[in-house]
Amino acid sequence: MKTWIPDARNFAYLTWKQVDALPRDKTLLILPTAAIEQHGHHLPLATDTLCNNLLLGTALSLLPAELPVYALPPICYGKSNEHIGFPGTLSVSSSTFMAVIRDLGASIHASGFQKLALYNTHGGNTSLVDVMARDLRAEFGLRTFSLFGSPGASFQEVSTQERTYGFHAGEIETAFLLHGTPELVHVEEYSANYIARVDKPELLKPEGSSANFAWLTRDIAPSGVLGDPTAATAEHGRAWVSEAARKIAELLLAMYDFVPRHSA
Repeated sequence: MKTWIPDARNFAYLTWKQVDALPRDKTLLILPTAAIEQHGHHLPLATDTLCNNLLLGTALSLLPAELPVYALPPICYGKSNEHIGFPGTLSVSSSTFMAVIRDLGASIHASGFQKLALYNTHGGNTSLVDVMARDLRAEFGLRTFSLFGSPGASFQEVSTQERTYGFHAGEIETAFLLHGTPELVHVEEYSANYIARVDKPELLKPEGSSANFAWLTRDIAPSGVLGDPTAATAEHGRAWVSEAARKIAELLLAMYDFVPRHSA
């Protein structure tokens, strides 16, 4: 799969002797979590994984070269059962997803490392990543962090409707890949669907509120798209990746420097 992770930041490119020379207490390892799932007629199945790699790789290129911060190979398969029924979606159960993260955490702990960031770019994994960050802290004493999507990016030129309900294969993801992998974007195949509208607020929300309704993509979007990609441009994608990467790099530095207020 295409990667933007700098070679010098790719943990899997190291030998075991090089790994053994890393400072165990300071090194920050980053485990990307994403998905292989349908993204409408116009984006590839690997969209979430490609976006993760593009954003993380760009962010890592901004860090001081001397810092021991490394990306682990990604967990490409996620809990994608909201997209079951669309050809190509490859989903694992929540228990499988969490078991893989737990076992990788055990391996990281066995190697003596103390800091792990889980960087997730698939919405179906979000709650599980939060659970596992806490569980790894409790079971292995790992100083664990969770990081999601494009933290703090403003997307100022995106409409309120799209920013709120462009969940999947909409303008932002499409712009990212128009910038990163334009050859994989089928611009002639755009379609648009929304799960809700900001101008017609309902008491129950699809997510992110105190009362949500469970949904499957096929309930709402025959094409598999939750959002509207038609306004996406490569220029916006380049600008948004750059902005998001700066935010991610800033947060990775904070994780690297993190010292808890208490000694636990």
